[in-house]
Amino acid sequence: MGRLYLINLEGRIYSCKHCQTHLALYEDIVSKSFHCRHGKAYLFSKVVNVSLGEKEERLMMTGYHTVADIFCVSCGSIVGWKYEAAHDKNQKYKEGKFILERFKVSGPDGSNYWINHESQVGGSDADDA
Repeated sequence: MGRLYLINLEGRIYSCKHCQTHLALYEDIVSKSFHCRHGKAYLFSKVVNVSLGEKEERLMMTGYHTVADIFCVSCGSIVGWKYEAAHDKNQKYKEGKFILERFKVSGPDGSNYWINHESQVGGSDADDA
């Protein structure tokens, strides 16, 4: 295994809650109106220090999407997913963008998001993007 090179961000940073590796900047948030199994999730235009899993088809609240899970490159924790393709033309704006699950990341102020036990257990997606 080679040396791990991490990108360090400056500004208001979202980071892996397990190892504090930088993942995204506040200004790269596209939407905060997404939900996942563990509660809130944010859509970002770009993220860093992640690796992509296998592409797969998932049925979400807004229809079928081709997605790939994203993992923190430092500790290997799953932190969200990348939208590779949307099958509905109204969902095409998600393509190439990333979801970070708030339960799995620390916010810019160091805050963590706790599981909402009333959140959905089914598919993940936006309410109203």
